Amino acid sequence: MCGIVGLVSKGPVNQAIYDALTVLQHRGQDAAGMVTSDGNKLHLRKANGLVRDVFRQEHMQLLNGNIGIGHVRYPTAGSSSSAEAQPMYVNSPYGITLAHNGNLTNADQLKADLFAEDLRHINTTSDSEVLLNVLAHELQQQRALDPSPEEIFNAVAGVHKRCRGAYAAVAMIIGCGVLGFRDPYGIRPLVYGERETDQGKEYMLASESVALDLQGYTLLGSVAPGEAIFISSDGNIYRKVCAEKTQLVPCIFEHVYLARPDSIMDDISVYKSRLRMGEHLAARILERYSQHTHDIDVVIPIPDTGRTAALPLAHQLDVKFREGFVKNRYIGRTFIMPGQQERKKSVRQKLNVIELEFRDKNVLLVDDSIVRGTTTQQIIQMARDAGARKVYMASAAPALRYQNVYGIDMPARQEFVANERTDEEVAEIIGADWLVYQDINDLKNSAREGNPRVDDFECSAFDGHYVTGDIDADYLSQLSLTRSDLNKQRSDAQLNPDATILELHNHG
Repeated sequence: MCGIVGLVSKGPVNQAIYDALTVLQHRGQDAAGMVTSDGNKLHLRKANGLVRDVFRQEHMQLLNGNIGIGHVRYPTAGSSSSAEAQPMYVNSPYGITLAHNGNLTNADQLKADLFAEDLRHINTTSDSEVLLNVLAHELQQQRALDPSPEEIFNAVAGVHKRCRGAYAAVAMIIGCGVLGFRDPYGIRPLVYGERETDQGKEYMLASESVALDLQGYTLLGSVAPGEAIFISSDGNIYRKVCAEKTQLVPCIFEHVYLARPDSIMDDISVYKSRLRMGEHLAARILERYSQHTHDIDVVIPIPDTGRTAALPLAHQLDVKFREGFVKNRYIGRTFIMPGQQERKKSVRQKLNVIELEFRDKNVLLVDDSIVRGTTTQQIIQMARDAGARKVYMASAAPALRYQNVYGIDMPARQEFVANERTDEEVAEIIGADWLVYQDINDLKNSAREGNPRVDDFECSAFDGHYVTGDIDADYLSQLSLTRSDLNKQRSDAQLNPDATILELHNHG
């Protein structure tokens, strides 16, 4: 769940990339980076921290050029070291930088192949560095002094043949332009748009359409599965589907939780998807209790992503919708915090209750999903402490029971509260009087209604089906070890807090 942006402009891009990364900050709060090109000279700044903290005035003044890419990151299976902040760079051929959102499921094999066959060295544990070197090798195989769009697309075709998993990436090829490409299933999002200026058209690639909206770009659409878009330094745009077989199977969790509600992905409004999730949830509740027998007094969302689904749910149930929690927006997302103790501590800091909305009422709380159950359990207890008679829980997503291998930092499977438990057992653990989950088909239909051309949705965290077909029990077992809270605590103890600021030069 990283955020990426690429820009070819008629003027300086540093402020535009900064603004885009700020809008995409929800996709990664661990590190940020930007690289710009001024002729054959690169300017790179990246470090751990939020966008506003990583880029100071003295850094922005050095980030010259009309072409650039940017990245906000949170780590999944990799390290949180600042050395793994993106964009990443290789000097051969041409000088290439890359920012990546997703996860390569065959990264270990690729790393071995890069060393033994391509004679390339990987210096970090990041699969993004692997993807960058695969792209660099495939470009080098074209043996072009000044690669044409077709030769660049040939290189991307080579990437698709070698890489497995989910990847949306932007890359800057020095002296050539900016390249964006998406995996053959379109699992991770990537959109593009244009803006008219007095000097001509400018183009932007980004993870979400909100990055374009902010700066007056017109959304042209999403990069298709297996497609590459190349924007030359002089402002011409080229497109080609480079994968042999493609199928549009975007990640459903983007619509459940990850994306901003004002984003449009694959021609689907995230906001409308979440509204429909609420309508389907209401129908499930009414199946259990008729409209005249349920005893719900008020529907209260858990901010922020639970709010959109809660509104139509309350309307369908014909009960009041009220805000019962006030959120401190300066506390990070709890589901990506390593360690249960830190996660528990942050919940009370993150939310405060408005007691009068709970006192002597039967309350239905609505959240986007339930992961470990730690946060939900504390929120339900907060509702009871505020005087609620009964506390019910509704999840806009189905029960999470499987690991995500495509770039979302889901915990080890045994850490999911719903792992090998019934809904009733989960309700007891989190302290709810009853619990209702979204049906997976209703979830898919909530998003598919926005674009019937979508073949299916990547729902592996809910149904255990991995669309790439290359995931086995050994892979998942190793992933559980990597993503466990204990392992993350050990990794955090080895962090290098030092920031990296470099000026890199083209090899020629």
